[in-house]
Amino acid sequence: MNIAVEITEPRLIGINVNDNEIKAFLTDGRTISVPLAWSWRLSEATPKQRQNYEIIGDGQGVHWPDVDEDISVEGMLYGVPARRPSAVSK
Repeated sequence: MNIAVEITEPRLIGINVNDNEIKAFLTDGRTISVPLAWSWRLSEATPKQRQNYEIIGDGQGVHWPDVDEDISVEGMLYGVPARRPSAVSK
């Protein structure tokens, strides 16, 4: 018996950011979410800045130009929060 399975990367078709979470809507019907705290830039952004986003890379991720934040679908699926840069001491 031969079973053909097409494996495709998850793709983003929409995003919603509120005061608590980042919710991504995928082309395969799944909805995934991560805590807003995973993105320190979006956590500190205004609601208006959070709503200004661009889907990038044919749905591989999303970019918020007002706060210079990029989040990939893969990062959300595998639980990779954004790291805040550490302070440089002199």
